[in-house]
Amino acid sequence: MPTVILVRHGRSSANTSGVLAGRTPGVKLDEAGVQQAAAVAERLAGLPLAAIITSPLDRCKQTAAAIAKHHPALRPATDRRLTECGYGDWTGQKIATLAKDPLWAVVQQHPSGVTFPSGESMRGMQQRAVDAIRAHDAALAVSHGENAVWVAVSHGDVIKAIVSDALGQHLDSFQRIVVDTASTTIITYTRTRPFLVRLNDSGSELTSLVPKPPEKAKGRARKSAVQSSDAVVGGR
Repeated sequence: MPTVILVRHGRSSANTSGVLAGRTPGVKLDEAGVQQAAAVAERLAGLPLAAIITSPLDRCKQTAAAIAKHHPALRPATDRRLTECGYGDWTGQKIATLAKDPLWAVVQQHPSGVTFPSGESMRGMQQRAVDAIRAHDAALAVSHGENAVWVAVSHGDVIKAIVSDALGQHLDSFQRIVVDTASTTIITYTRTRPFLVRLNDSGSELTSLVPKPPEKAKGRARKSAVQSSDAVVGGR
C-alpha cells in the first residue's frame, strides 16, 4: 500500500506562548515556524508526491502550502478529520494553568478515558484521524498505485494517536511518543499490518522513499510485487 508522510505543522505563536491553541482560529506559524516549514518542504522536494492532505487550521495550511511550492502540480486538500483535538473549555488557556486541573493527570496517564469539557474525547480524535489516513491511503492505492507516497499535515496529538494505532498500542501509551514541530513520521500500511518507518524525523534524507522502477528480466519489465506484510527476521 502507499506510504504516508505525517508532517506536524511548524512552530506557531501558541507553541512559544505556552497556550493550548486547539482549534482557535488565526493561529499562524511564527518566524521560526515559517523557516521550519520551508526546511521540511526542501526535504520533501525530491519525492514524487501523489497528494498533500492537511488539517484545515491555518498553521497546518501554511506548512502544506510550503510543501506544495515544490510540487506545483499538487494543490493541498483539507480534511477536517485531521484537525486538532477538540479541547473544548481548555482551548486558549495557559498550559501552566491546565497542569493544575485534576483532568491533567488523566490526560497524561489514561487519555482513553478523557473527554475534554465541552469538547472531544481523545478516543474520538484517534478514531476519526486513523479513519482519514486509512481512507486516503486506500484511495491513493487505487488512483496512483501501491508505491504512491503522500503527505498528511496535522497536529502533535493527532499524529501521536495515529502512530499509537499503527504500533498496535493502546491509546493510553500514546503520551510516550514525541512528535516535534515540522518533523516527519512515516507509515506504510500493508494488507495485514502497518509499518512505522520513521518517527519524529527532522533531519534525515527522504529520497530513499522514492519507489524504485520495476526490474527488467529478459527484456521484459517485471511486475512490481505487492508490498509484503512480513517483517524481516534479523533486520534488513
